[in-house]
Amino acid sequence: MNVAGNLGFLKISSHERCESYIVFHAETSLSNGIRAFLYFVALAYCFIGLSSITARFFKSMENIVKHTRQIVEIDPSTGTELIKYEKVWNYTIADITLLAFGTSFPQISLAIIDSIQNIGQLNAGGLGPGTLVGSAAFDLFPIHAVCVVVPKAGTLKKISDIGVWLVELFWSFWAYVWLYIILEVWTPKIITLSEAVLTVLQFGLLLVHAYVQDKQWPYLSIPLGRSDRPEEWVPENETLFINGHDTRESNDNCCEILQVSEGQESNVVDIFSIHSSKDTDLAYKIVPDNDTEEPSELYCNKMVDNERDILSVWMQQFLDALRLESTESNKMVSFYLRIGRVLWKLIIMPWRLLFAFVPPYQIAHGWIAFIGSLSFISGIAYVVTKLTEGISCVTGINPYVIAFTALASGTSWPDLVASKIAAERQITADSAIANIICSNSVNIYIGIGIPWLIDTTYNVFVYQQPLYIQNAGGLSFSLLVFFTTSAACIAVLVLRRITLGAELGGPKLWAWLTSTYFMFLWLLFVVLSSLKVSGKI
Repeated sequence: MNVAGNLGFLKISSHERCESYIVFHAETSLSNGIRAFLYFVALAYCFIGLSSITARFFKSMENIVKHTRQIVEIDPSTGTELIKYEKVWNYTIADITLLAFGTSFPQISLAIIDSIQNIGQLNAGGLGPGTLVGSAAFDLFPIHAVCVVVPKAGTLKKISDIGVWLVELFWSFWAYVWLYIILEVWTPKIITLSEAVLTVLQFGLLLVHAYVQDKQWPYLSIPLGRSDRPEEWVPENETLFINGHDTRESNDNCCEILQVSEGQESNVVDIFSIHSSKDTDLAYKIVPDNDTEEPSELYCNKMVDNERDILSVWMQQFLDALRLESTESNKMVSFYLRIGRVLWKLIIMPWRLLFAFVPPYQIAHGWIAFIGSLSFISGIAYVVTKLTEGISCVTGINPYVIAFTALASGTSWPDLVASKIAAERQITADSAIANIICSNSVNIYIGIGIPWLIDTTYNVFVYQQPLYIQNAGGLSFSLLVFFTTSAACIAVLVLRRITLGAELGGPKLWAWLTSTYFMFLWLLFVVLSSLKVSGKI
């Protein structure tokens, strides 16, 4: 038997024929090798779809977070009315809930769907927890590896709000310690209803603790100030072009942020403008970046096409989905690049047409588009679970191995995109690193907590039994490996802070060495976890 067969990872030729199918019964007449190839291609195409719908999800999320409310006060000295505008959302809470939750929603959906499919069984499903732990490793190692090298050569970007980062880091580490405790110490290999409830409730404690630290309440927060927190998360000297005009030529104090429409080439909206005082709604207003201060003045209120017909905008989404070339692609000198772009547009056209049914994000401050995007993400996650079951069936690969690798990497793509944008465009490292840390916390408290809560509740009321974790040993071992490697990762970030003065960027040689080190930690986690769940160590 060859090495691959010894490891139990992949030996398709000798694996017994899989009689289950995904779409047509005729699939069973194909060889296992051909079926595995087709299922892997379909899985990759689903991950492309997740990237496409994530762009629309971010647009709706941005509209939700930038929503402001009007406050009317009377000036006691003059008696005149003062109209103030303040943001509804606290920035830190928005980071943890909408941003981190949104980028983690593919993994969360997959875990919940896996849980519902296994409801009524005493043993928990394996895809959900495996994917979420693997996703946490992907978030921490490869995404940090990308973020540390994307700033321009020599540019240093550090965390300005150390207090909030320490709070988020504590709850992220504690999440995995807690998971190990309930799997191996408190009730070994069993999840009780009380443990599931406590797991979910700790997400609320994270929100409260982070909010207290953001507000810097005395005696309840870490006494660390925001040393150099910028007023603008998008630098003022960055050139933004709107309708072909350089915004730096504006004669007033109003600054506009480029909104990415479906007709433009960028597939990702500038989601981090939620941290800027620049508003991207139809009415452009400036409100204070630091929501601990009371907004004192409405600087300007520039109305832009306020009577726009929403139906025509919705129709434009379908037209944009069918467009193969744009002004940008027409300017390309290379014929082959243009052909490549057109072919890529043809590949993703079915996804773009499907997602065009999501209502425009200008409706109801983006909430309808937000919910619609989550629905499509859930649908793709369901298809992903069926494809994963098919791959496991035809190849004999342990489902946990697939979860640690393919599923974790593919569903974590939104996290990678979001953090990369922050590392490139923001003048601090706060958003890039906070998104990584908070996503890991959300993965455990929500992504694992809610599915286990669903299953344990059903088992307790129907069978008067807890939820059994069939591969608890493999999962616990992965938690230990992750905890050790993540400590090594954080140690290097702290070392960079001490020696270089920043977590991200710096001299290219050191940035690439750090990136390589992070990727080594990820490979170490994947290999050791896969060997354990396959029973080889």
